[in-house]
Amino acid sequence: MTEEIAFVLTVAGLAGVLTFSFLRRRSGGGSNIPSLRAGGTLAAFTRDLTESAREGKLDPFSGREEETERVIHIILRRTKNNPLLLGEPGVGKTAVVEGLAKRIVSGDVPAALKGKRLLALDLNALISETKFRGELEKRLQELTREIEARGGELILFIDEIHMLGAVGRAEGSLSVADVLKPALARGKIAVIGATTWDEYEKYVRPDAAMDRRLQPVLVEEPTPEQAIRILKGLRKAYEGFHGVTISDEAIKAAVHLSDKKIKGRFLPDKAIDLIDEASSKVSIEASCDRMVAAGLVHAAAKKVKKGCEVSRADIEAVVEQWVAHARRGTV
Repeated sequence: MTEEIAFVLTVAGLAGVLTFSFLRRRSGGGSNIPSLRAGGTLAAFTRDLTESAREGKLDPFSGREEETERVIHIILRRTKNNPLLLGEPGVGKTAVVEGLAKRIVSGDVPAALKGKRLLALDLNALISETKFRGELEKRLQELTREIEARGGELILFIDEIHMLGAVGRAEGSLSVADVLKPALARGKIAVIGATTWDEYEKYVRPDAAMDRRLQPVLVEEPTPEQAIRILKGLRKAYEGFHGVTISDEAIKAAVHLSDKKIKGRFLPDKAIDLIDEASSKVSIEASCDRMVAAGLVHAAAKKVKKGCEVSRADIEAVVEQWVAHARRGTV
């Protein structure tokens, strides 16, 4: 098998997009760190989440304040300052990191974290067009050098951290983890990881060099009451997008019915999906005009067409549809 074919198979085996994120430190009252827009590997493969937070592009998400606070405490430790978010898919691990980005932007963090920048790196983009042995390794080394050149002021958020050992290794090069571990050992790069308990036990814990530098933070599935609070925080974003209003009864139904009838998935993700699909359905069926700007639905509620409210009945209809599809094996 050629190296090119081996690499294609490696990419095809990825479960999803691995996301890296970084925090930038700022010294004194201003920053002497070059802008990412200037170019380089970071500029080519990262997205500025703090800028997204500043522009209001990140969804509001409440209910993970305790986990975010725990991440902050670990980051500020002298040793073992690499948090590892552990939880099932859809419980809100990424939301914890986005919450940190929003707190950094608002200044609601300890002085040592104020002015940081949180970046997201698309690994799929990083590995694209790396056809020959060593190309991915070279890119990663360049990335590591750029991070270290910024004075150790960046923190990597690595979603699906368990995948790092596989990416690159099948190509015959060092894996992503192999490239990052020396920098971690030197204390030049700090990491926030995220994965599930199962994947942690299978892939992260056996890698002693990586595991001993990570500090677990458990992100449990929220209770129905907590999930309702989360959905109420997201309500305006979905109302604005779909041009509908979403009743409290619909939110409660989405949480309780998904908790009862939709197995194999977790809150709040499955309840959010219910709200999204029911809102889309109501918007289409009632020919709702998307005339209400995001975040202004409540203020302009009287302008929304009659029939453009998402109700408990709408949620129930979507749940029954999902259950029927599940029985047929189509979802």
